[in-house]
Amino acid sequence: MILPVLSGLASGLSLIVAIGAQNAFVLRQGIQRSHVALVIAVCAVSDLVLIILGVAGIGVLIERAPGVLDVVRWAGAAFLAGYGALAAWRAVRGQALGQLGPARAASWMAVLGTGLAFTWLNPHVYLDTVLLLGSLASTHGPDGRWWFAAGAGAASIAWFTALGVGARFLAPVFRRRSAWRILDAAIAVVMLTMAIFLVS
Repeated sequence: MILPVLSGLASGLSLIVAIGAQNAFVLRQGIQRSHVALVIAVCAVSDLVLIILGVAGIGVLIERAPGVLDVVRWAGAAFLAGYGALAAWRAVRGQALGQLGPARAASWMAVLGTGLAFTWLNPHVYLDTVLLLGSLASTHGPDGRWWFAAGAGAASIAWFTALGVGARFLAPVFRRRSAWRILDAAIAVVMLTMAIFLVS
């Protein structure tokens, strides 16, 4: 039991702890302290659903229907390009943490939709979370694979919670306009690079 859980935990962290669109979104919301619990819940629950689907064997269906991934790939590229352009505009315009009051904060519905898009419109999540983790889980046998899934799920919950909650400690840094410009510029580069990578 312990070995599959630890294996799932390590595998989950190795895939999720990376600079990417989803993590950049969680980091930004955490710094703003805007709907942080919602963002963490959306990302973690989405990951859990994908992990369960992968371990249950739905990854085989995705392998047999590459057209589905093509649709997700183009939709994801368009979404990332649009979000990257917005981040670039914010970097040029500049803002300070004090300017991000309730009147300028995104609604919970907008944050929910954005969080879902970052997860479900990313074709790599199907390859990594569903196919790769599903394949790794199968090496632990019919019972052990679900303990592997539990470890991978725990990794996802722990990471998103740490990133979203921990980001608030960066708030003093982001009271400076220049810090926001650097963050938004970095986010724009990540988003646009991933969008280009998806369609290339």
